[in-house]
Amino acid sequence: MAALALQIGLQAAKHQSGPAVGIACLHASYATDVKQIKNPKLSSLKRGTGGRSSFNGIVATVFGATGFLGRYVCNRLGKIGTQLILPYRGDHYDALRLKLVGDLGQVLFVPYHLQDEDSIRKAIKYSNVVINLVGRDWETKNFKFEDVNVEGARRIARLAKEAGVEKFVHVSALNPSDGAEPLIIKNGSGFLKSKYYGELAVRQEFPEAIVFRPSVIYGQEDRFLRTYTKFVRHQMRALPLWHKGEKSIKQPVYVSDVAAAIVNAIKDPDAVGKTYQAVGPRRYKLGDLVDWFFAVMRKDSKWGYFRYDMRYDPTFYMKVKITEMLSPNYPIGVLYFEGLELQHTTDTVLPGIPTLEDLGVTLTKMEDQVPWELKPWRAGAYYDEELGEFEKPPPPREAIA
Repeated sequence: MAALALQIGLQAAKHQSGPAVGIACLHASYATDVKQIKNPKLSSLKRGTGGRSSFNGIVATVFGATGFLGRYVCNRLGKIGTQLILPYRGDHYDALRLKLVGDLGQVLFVPYHLQDEDSIRKAIKYSNVVINLVGRDWETKNFKFEDVNVEGARRIARLAKEAGVEKFVHVSALNPSDGAEPLIIKNGSGFLKSKYYGELAVRQEFPEAIVFRPSVIYGQEDRFLRTYTKFVRHQMRALPLWHKGEKSIKQPVYVSDVAAAIVNAIKDPDAVGKTYQAVGPRRYKLGDLVDWFFAVMRKDSKWGYFRYDMRYDPTFYMKVKITEMLSPNYPIGVLYFEGLELQHTTDTVLPGIPTLEDLGVTLTKMEDQVPWELKPWRAGAYYDEELGEFEKPPPPREAIA
């Protein structure tokens, strides 16, 4: 009724006093409807009930969105009404599938190059949150560890600080060290060393950054579980491990738990400037884990599987060298010396540094998730589970150390 009366009044004023009076009245009516935002921040523009079709006030640029962890992070951010800006490199069709993680118009794509500062500035210009998931597990002819894990991280952190970004999240790695004890490689892991200096670089450029140190991450399309399913990793039906896997203790973490922690850290004001160790709930010997993986795939000792000490098998070392020479940019079967070094490095959890549980994440147990992940590689998969023809393997033993 009030709107109708206003319209009638405007029409009457226009006929009685001419068009100038009518326009003045119209502008006056608009002025009463417009509400000025006193605090011009994105958080003041929140709209909706908090779901996918809402806007929660967060505009996040996710570098490395097309990677393994990036897809999970984008999916969780999109579910809570985050506007996502996803820089990509290479073929844009590889990134376009991420358009579905958010509502219509909430997921935007922009091409970038890690060494092109102008493209990075364009990607973070309107964001209040920047997440750096870019990392390099092996070196290529165009990108060395130093280029990506150190200088690339430094560049993104510096430009984010210059742009006035409120929160910066950087994903490093567990056990970063400038002088890790070598196992297989003479000088130790170059990856862990680069992650160590990458953290220092980020802290120098963006002291309030939130840093995550994940252990080995497993999940859909990972490079942990699926490494042991590849034929090139085996020697016939045997599996070579450093000291048969008895001296390596791992604490794998589920990818969805890491993604949930990153989202919780963005929303938690107390997380600013902290470092979190992203590890799973339990520790295992690598040998026990691998035995369990093959038991879940129904490829245990009855199938012909056994593990042995790779130190005494020169043919396996020769195979690794050949795979690295044949494919210098992407190792065949994810088999390369740096990867073997990381596989057999013990996960050390330092006391006093918070974990994912401090961000309110309920950690997923491996025995609850791994059977589903390894289901496509099970022998006799055409049998009905309900018949109980195959005995369910017991979970791996927890390591004492």
